[in-house]
Amino acid sequence: QVQLVESGGGSVQPGGSLSLSCVASGFPLEHYVMGWFRQAPGKEREGVGCISSHGSTTNIADSMKDRFTISRDNAKNTVYLRMNRLKPEDTAVYFCARRMSGPFRECVTSEGYDRWGQGTHVTVSS
Repeated sequence: QVQLVESGGGSVQPGGSLSLSCVASGFPLEHYVMGWFRQAPGKEREGVGCISSHGSTTNIADSMKDRFTISRDNAKNTVYLRMNRLKPEDTAVYFCARRMSGPFRECVTSEGYDRWGQGTHVTVSS
């Protein structure tokens, strides 16, 4: 069945870096735009960004594009989120998701995604 499994979360000090992975199974990853989202305690889910099916284009939320990058390796069925210069406000559960529909330019909204991973926790604290 379709499955998305995130990993790589943990605790990091402010200013540090972290790389998250999302391993996909049960479907051909190369056919899909994939997105990353996050949800901080007590807050609504927020779009981080997405990557085109073959990895040539990304769309990252304005507030994060100077620190976060998204990449993918379809041969490894994996999508990555690299986060640099982390801040305490980046503390959240991070999810990857499979995008089924909608314009690429709107992929930071949660509409159009049909499968979600269980999330991985990221804590940024000194």
